[in-house]
Amino acid sequence: MATTVGTQPTWYLFRSSGEARPLASMRTNVVTTVLAVWFTLGLFLDAYAHSTFPQLETFFTPWHAVFYSGFAATAAWVLWTVWGHVQQGRRGIAAVPVGYGMTMVALPVFAVSGGIDLVWHEVIGIETTTDIFFSPSHLGLIGSMIVILTSPLRAAWGDPDLARPSLRALLPGVVTLAFAASLVLLFLSYGNALYFGPRGIVEFFSTVDDGRADMLASHIVLTNVVLLAPLLLLARRWHLPLGAATICFSASALISATITGFEQLTIPLTIVAAGVVVDLLARWLRPTAQRRNAFWGFGAAAGFAIWALYVGVASATQGTLPAVAEFWTGMPIITALLGWLLAALMLPTPLPVSSPVASERETSSAG
Repeated sequence: MATTVGTQPTWYLFRSSGEARPLASMRTNVVTTVLAVWFTLGLFLDAYAHSTFPQLETFFTPWHAVFYSGFAATAAWVLWTVWGHVQQGRRGIAAVPVGYGMTMVALPVFAVSGGIDLVWHEVIGIETTTDIFFSPSHLGLIGSMIVILTSPLRAAWGDPDLARPSLRALLPGVVTLAFAASLVLLFLSYGNALYFGPRGIVEFFSTVDDGRADMLASHIVLTNVVLLAPLLLLARRWHLPLGAATICFSASALISATITGFEQLTIPLTIVAAGVVVDLLARWLRPTAQRRNAFWGFGAAAGFAIWALYVGVASATQGTLPAVAEFWTGMPIITALLGWLLAALMLPTPLPVSSPVASERETSSAG
């Protein structure tokens, strides 16, 4: 016999009551952000443990405890928020705030992936090298985690009142997007250019014979996309608030420093400084979806600035430029062209100013 809530069976709660979905409050999004950052930092600790103690042979570690307790706290908060709307008489999707619909799917996916990960480690063993980033259970965890983490971003995306938000109004979305990008960079560790120290950068770009320059160049290209894509996404939806680039780059710098055991800080700190420069570029160029040329120019200028600083600081630290001039002069130009291309793909034509009808449609369809 089905259990009941009041006089109705439990399954009745999953049938939509038909109201327009509520907008999440700033308080809801701030608490979600704080808990999701706890959740994410738990994964950072676990990544640090795997890189520092490769002899780990058990699933039950203090780092996993921080990680999974962060998930439990985040899940409890999201479910409590939805339950508050149920108590107001809403049911089904009508009780789920805008932006949190996919979160309700991702929560059980994460839980199941965590169970599979436990079994995987007990039966197959603990991954200790690059295979960590290809484990099916880990991919299930990271994919659902990114969906959970970016709930405040989707909530902001579906809020028609955020036409031109300040950094303060958009901060939960910016912070969660920043940490989501850092998770992508974590799982692309085999292509992360922020792991290189100044000496390695100068040495790798000083030879054409052993393939090391090819490896560094491919790492830079991949990392360039991960750093620029979140900023272009924000600029396409809103204007890019001052400070957003610094926050996004700082999260990527943090995970990169964590993986290297905080032994290679020069380049992560350089990326934070690059975030400040990119923020100033955004303030000057004002890229938006209605200003296509500025949007494209921002992608190119940001790509150039990041990697010119990267090579420049490495060279200044070592006291010499890379021996192959084509590498250190051409790499920032390549990343600028790729930044322009990424911007052009994301915004091939200018978008009209959103109308109230379009805003309402976006709100009702946000996940």
